[in-house]
Amino acid sequence: MFLEAIRERSQGWLAKLILVLITVPFALWGVESYIRYGGDADVVASVDGYKISQQEFTRALKEQQEKLRRALGRNYDPSLVDSPEVRRAILDGLIGERLLLAEAMRSGIRVSDARLAAMIAEEPAFQQDGKFSQERYERLLKQQNLTPVGFEARVRQDVMLQQLRDGYVKSAFVPRTLVENAARIGEQKREISQVSLSTDQYMAQAKVEPAAIQAYYDNHRSDFSIPEQVRVEYVTLSPDSVLGQAAVSDAEVRKYYEEHAARYQDPGERQASHILIAVAPNAAAAERTAAKAKAEKLYQGLQKTPAAFADVARKESQDPGSAQQGGDLGFFAPGGMVKPFSDAVFHMKVGEIAGPVESEFGYHIIKLNAVKPGKTVSLDEAKNEITQELQKEKAATKFAELAETFSNLVYEQADSLKPAADALKLTIQSSPWVSRKGHEVPLLGNEKLLQAIFAEDAVKNRRNTEAIEVAPSTLVSARVVEHKPSSTKPLETVAAEVGERLKREQAAVLAMQDGKARLAKLQQGEALDLAWSAPQLVGRKDAQGLGSAVLSGVFKADVRKLPAYAGIENPQGGFSLVRISRVVEAPGDPAKGAEYAQNLQQLFAEESVNAYLAYLKQKADIKVMSANLEKKDQ
Repeated sequence: MFLEAIRERSQGWLAKLILVLITVPFALWGVESYIRYGGDADVVASVDGYKISQQEFTRALKEQQEKLRRALGRNYDPSLVDSPEVRRAILDGLIGERLLLAEAMRSGIRVSDARLAAMIAEEPAFQQDGKFSQERYERLLKQQNLTPVGFEARVRQDVMLQQLRDGYVKSAFVPRTLVENAARIGEQKREISQVSLSTDQYMAQAKVEPAAIQAYYDNHRSDFSIPEQVRVEYVTLSPDSVLGQAAVSDAEVRKYYEEHAARYQDPGERQASHILIAVAPNAAAAERTAAKAKAEKLYQGLQKTPAAFADVARKESQDPGSAQQGGDLGFFAPGGMVKPFSDAVFHMKVGEIAGPVESEFGYHIIKLNAVKPGKTVSLDEAKNEITQELQKEKAATKFAELAETFSNLVYEQADSLKPAADALKLTIQSSPWVSRKGHEVPLLGNEKLLQAIFAEDAVKNRRNTEAIEVAPSTLVSARVVEHKPSSTKPLETVAAEVGERLKREQAAVLAMQDGKARLAKLQQGEALDLAWSAPQLVGRKDAQGLGSAVLSGVFKADVRKLPAYAGIENPQGGFSLVRISRVVEAPGDPAKGAEYAQNLQQLFAEESVNAYLAYLKQKADIKVMSANLEKKDQ
């Protein structure tokens, strides 16, 4: 996938642009404050006359869905993103982005065509052999359903917005005393001991009456609901499912081997040294000519004294990675170096010196030191690999041939999957009980397929679903064989669970009450016989295993008089008592101070942008079409 390729090959601005939403991550205002009207059928909002289309909003929504899907994996639930609140927040981001972009343009911020082209050309994901590849660029964009025009507009827009934000960062002023105080507080450490009053310690004191169990059950019936479920039979058509039908003959294997002979020739490896006279890609013609002349002079000298190559490399080479090794680059395979360099090396003889060879880095004088000979992979050695490759090719072709037939059969003979399975030699599989979330069987977790499975026609009439593409080149049709409507677990089956839950709630209250009472006594100076843990030094950046709630309580405590005490109600239940016996101030560190200054400057800048964005919102004519915003994709 394109996103994975970007992630693997680049850590730059472009990867981040592709991987994040185009919506502004700050300044999410309440949509309810905007003026509403019915408006165009395909417009969700307008900002000073600029219309945000349903298509633009849907794209932003899907990007957020994809981001969550990657983060949550099998735990992903589409409903997390498609709630009214999230739809409104995404629209807020698009509106904020439009306001900031308009402001950037009013401020004269522009990205020239030349700069845009240079930025895209320098992105490694779009390069082949170290150079920009138009074919690769268009192919990768196509894989993400993007056009070059649309993508370049988004890059240009992102750069303009970043320049606008950078202006706020550079102009943000942070008082020195604030930086010093933030650094002192942030780096301070406190020596603490703890006593934990867990819920379990108070369970024996908790008492629950049957009437309380009944009342809780009556008031929380949704907690004990069993969702609607089905068991289905399903048939999958994919290249893998027809792989066994893709026979490959020995003659086909031999033909493939002969037609791809170069693939089975291992050219081996070469060990070379080089002397680089570096030239920047955008260097002036005169500078390039001078560098080439210097390289030519060194080459001519080495023709007379080839044994001096390593010494000359140490003295003259401008490649810091190899100069001190006498120019030695070690062994490498074809393609292991930039193309002009690699091509030259693999046509040289051992001991030969060649040059100057021009590459994007400058001019190279090259010496071939050694050769690791390659070998030819025989037909017998390559047979299994070739057979598997040809099988996959045939299976992919067969899938394409059978896809329409499969779709027609499951539709035309909708009361059974058997005709389609028999005709196409596929296997009918059975599922366990599956809910509308479909987590039970990953293949059935496709949202469109689940909608079809739980549709009235499939549940009541037991008809096949249509053939649905659940993944690239993977079609599935399912048929409901058993259905369970949603229900509520009876009280007798959950009474013990409810009783345990109520006892735990009571025990948590008892732990908190006892903890607060003990804390009050400690703070009044009363000595208590408590099993304090061994002292440990903790900091805001060095929690030593403390939970966030406890750590926050430690640093909120008033430490003007020691020992000081703090009490924290644990989110999971129970209560923690903390004794603070010592405060350790960090020594002044200029590097830390600079880090705090930078972070505060960024924070101040974001606050300034937020405030300015709120101002722009008040001035702007913003209209939201509520009906279109809530309209679901068809």
